[in-house]
Amino acid sequence: MIIFSRKLILGELREKSIVMKKIITSASIIALGTVGLHAAYAPGLTTTEKSKFWSVSATLRGFYDDNYMTQPSGPAERDSFGVEVSPALTLNFPMDQTLISAGYIMGMRWYEDRDEDSADWTHQVSLLMNHAFSENYKLKVSESFVIGQEPGLMNAGAFLVQKMRVPGNNIMNAAGIDFDAQLSRLFSLLVGYANNLYDYDPDGDDSYSAYLDRLEHMATVNLRYQALPNTIGILGYQFGVLDYTSDYTIGGIDSDYRNSYSHYFYLGVDQTFTPELMGSIRLGGQFTDYNNLPSDADADDTDLTPYADASITWAYNEGSNAQLGVKYSRIASDMASLDQSALSIYGSINHAFTAKLRGSLLAQYQNSEFNEGPMDSATDDYFLVGANLSYQISRYLATEVGYNFDSLDSDVDGREFDRNRVYLGIRASY
Repeated sequence: MIIFSRKLILGELREKSIVMKKIITSASIIALGTVGLHAAYAPGLTTTEKSKFWSVSATLRGFYDDNYMTQPSGPAERDSFGVEVSPALTLNFPMDQTLISAGYIMGMRWYEDRDEDSADWTHQVSLLMNHAFSENYKLKVSESFVIGQEPGLMNAGAFLVQKMRVPGNNIMNAAGIDFDAQLSRLFSLLVGYANNLYDYDPDGDDSYSAYLDRLEHMATVNLRYQALPNTIGILGYQFGVLDYTSDYTIGGIDSDYRNSYSHYFYLGVDQTFTPELMGSIRLGGQFTDYNNLPSDADADDTDLTPYADASITWAYNEGSNAQLGVKYSRIASDMASLDQSALSIYGSINHAFTAKLRGSLLAQYQNSEFNEGPMDSATDDYFLVGANLSYQISRYLATEVGYNFDSLDSDVDGREFDRNRVYLGIRASY
């Protein structure tokens, strides 16, 4: 099953009690609830995970990829059969008031089409600490480090900035901290900070490093009001910094001319319709200040655009759930433009047909319009879908089959591609 977007640790999403964001993560941590502090503090852990502090797994797959270089149809398009091996280790340490978790996933994909450097290697390291000072004051600290090539690993959050596969040892590091305080019976406060680092291997002028190397900062303050027993109102503010860090140029201009500050103002509601059905919405505006534009730049140095983020999650059966979400914001650009205005619509279904047979369907559509620069008003339409079916042969062994489809339709020449992937594998866990 593909990973569409790793959870960007965006502050405004953290206070939600729903953890199925990013369409797309391979694992999730359930949000903190009211917990007695005399027992082991283990929010989000399954019964099996609580029974021992470690678990290991390994996946072996055979696959076929009809466009593994994500190139337009033509001589540059390459297809390949291959083998993927992926061992993983997870550690959980629940204590009286603290849960510390750590995980590592190594991936190796071997392509029979490539004579040299025939294997791609990926590494994913994650750390999490949840601490309850009391039932009213809680702290969450998280860290995620990735070395990879695929968009699903190198993008965080609901948006995809890197839309094509990038060869090499590309790095993404996401760190965040959230403090949640129940101030009174009706009011609570969430304060958070997130920092995301991107460092791409292909370097030189007009390279991936020039376009995508950056630091992203996001500070969040959300005041929440318990308007009704199942309704929470949100008054929120975020301050974001986008800082391009490459030493290389884009079209002869330093890449950091695209640096910006953003102020987000929004109102929102978190609604629990039933114990199984929950929804969340944020609506407001994003004011962006391009603080490093050259004095002779033919572009506005400030802009005001809408901001929206909404999702609904339905746990419709034991072991089965569905999610639908939409988000609109200005985000970083992988083209010669200040940034891009992006609309992302995503959804997922995880269904337990039987106790042993499970399936999942994931989909995402993103429309992006590039702002200012040579690519002004050019658009990308990006569509992803993934389907997976797994059967639990025994307690420790499962088999799976899956299909992924990626498609990019772009106004920019040489950027469009279609990609189909199928795989069959087996997974052992203990």
